[in-house]
Parts: sequence; C-alpha cells; structure tokens
Amino acid sequence: MLLKRIVIICTLPSVLAGCAGLYGSQPPAPVYGGQPKIQKPSVGTPKKPKSDKEIVKTQPLKDFSEVNPEPFSPSEPASSSPVTLEALEPSAPTPPSPSELTPFQPIEATVPLSPVVTALVSAANQNTNAGDLDSAATSIERAIRIEPRNATLFYKLALLRLKQSKPRLAEDLAKKSALLAATDNTLKKHCWLLIAHAREIQQDFSGAKAARAKAGSF
Repeated sequence: MLLKRIVIICTLPSVLAGCAGLYGSQPPAPVYGGQPKIQKPSVGTPKKPKSDKEIVKTQPLKDFSEVNPEPFSPSEPASSSPVTLEALEPSAPTPPSPSELTPFQPIEATVPLSPVVTALVSAANQNTNAGDLDSAATSIERAIRIEPRNATLFYKLALLRLKQSKPRLAEDLAKKSALLAATDNTLKKHCWLLIAHAREIQQDFSGAKAARAKAGSF
C-alpha cells in the first residue's frame, strides 16, 4: 500500500506537466451566449476583395473604309436623264426678238427752244450718233431742268431710255410727255406708240394693244 502511494506521488508531476502542455496547444472552447471572439487576420499577403462590378472587355470599332457596302438595287428603274437644278426652277420668260415686235418709227419732234436748250439738244444728238447714250441722256436731263414743261424733251429722253434697254423708264417718260403735249395730237400719238413698244419689250402684250388703241384715237 505504501508502495502504490509512492508510485502515484512520483508520476503525478509528470502527468500534470503533460496536461498543462496539452492545454496550451488546444484552441479555446467556444463560449455560448457571450461576445464573439474577433479573429485576428493571419500574417501574410492580404487578399484583394472581389469587386461586384463585372469587367467588360471592349474592342475598337472597325474602320468604315474596310466595310464593303452592299449594292443598292432600286425597285423602280431610274431615269436615264439626270435631274438638274435648272429643271426644277421655273424658266424665266425669254424676251421677244426684234422681229416679233410691232414696227416702231419715232418722230423727230422740233419746237422752238431757248439757245441754251438748243445747244444741249444738239450735243445730245452728237453723243447719240457716237453711241454715247449716257452723255446724251445727261444733256437732255439738263435741258429738262431748264424747261421742265417741255413735252418734246421728255419724248427725246424716253427714246434714249428705250435705246438703253430701259423700257419701264421709257414708258413713264412717254406718259409724262403725253400729259405735257396739251393740244399737240401728233406728239401724243407717238408717245402712246412708244408706250406700246415699251410694253411689248416687257411682254405686256395686252397693255401694248391698249396703248396702240389709244394712239389711234389721236
């Protein structure tokens, strides 16, 4: 009996030492109902968190020069003649040729004039024969400023405007001359014939017919 006690006393320290070493190597038991133990991160390379976004791979667009367009086949046959801008725009009326106009013969109206106006009219005639219509018209305009109620001067200026291809202005001057002609029916008649000719150039044929009818009344 004594021997057993001696053996137990001798072996007891080694058993306690072994239990103590085993206690340090085992993980602690979980504690229920208490605070959860925060696990320390292990020493090493940290792992990157996974991103929620998906990585989208993009590719460059293909060069349009490399795209071969498909041939277009219209359902209806195209017209053989191309449509031009001139075909879409309305064509302007062509002025009548001189052969289509009614013959017009102006008169050489002569009335007693002052010496200054006579000189201006003579200069205008010389410029007209030389083809300088602008200078001729300027001389007649100066004469009109001197004698503003001279119907013959307005008729001469109307003839010059007609030669300058200004039929509208010639028509207005001829109307002024007809108003100032008073009892000179011959000048009035030729004024309205000039108006008819100017209207024909402007392709106002109905107005030209009315002006020619008025000229026949003198």
